[in-house]
Amino acid sequence: MQDVLIVVDMQNDFIDGALGTAEAVEIVPKVKEKIERFTGAVLFTRDTHSPEYMQTQEGKNLPVPHCIKGTDGWQIRPELDALRKTDPIDKETFGSAELGRMLSLMNEEEPIGSITLIGLCTDICVISNAMIAKAFLPEVPIIVDAECCAGVTPDTHSNALAAMECCQIKIV
Repeated sequence: MQDVLIVVDMQNDFIDGALGTAEAVEIVPKVKEKIERFTGAVLFTRDTHSPEYMQTQEGKNLPVPHCIKGTDGWQIRPELDALRKTDPIDKETFGSAELGRMLSLMNEEEPIGSITLIGLCTDICVISNAMIAKAFLPEVPIIVDAECCAGVTPDTHSNALAAMECCQIKIV
């Protein structure tokens, strides 16, 4: 039985770049410690956009270019990236179907005991990927470590945690 930790979008643009917040900066040491102490598989996602971001639906709704592939803002925070053992899962959308498929394959090879998510932003990509994990592996406990997450605002962070709890995702 293996446990899985998913580190969602801990990229420079979400920490102290184009969409950064004080709360995101604050969680970096906690996220680093969580990764270092975790004994199972650790997967990273990476929000990835093209230079044509502003022409996309997301760009029209959130007109702040961010995580453009190859830029410094797209990079995973260096102290966290140094802990990465596998290639990150690049995703062009909030949630990653590829992540869901990867978790399913991992579960076939060796049953997954739990999936824990941490990272940014609680109210957009963390909740999206938690729901994808729940959809692909409904019998595997899905956990979100609230102290290792930050939202766009503290209120939307709290709202997302409450919504996930309603969907039988354990908040710790």
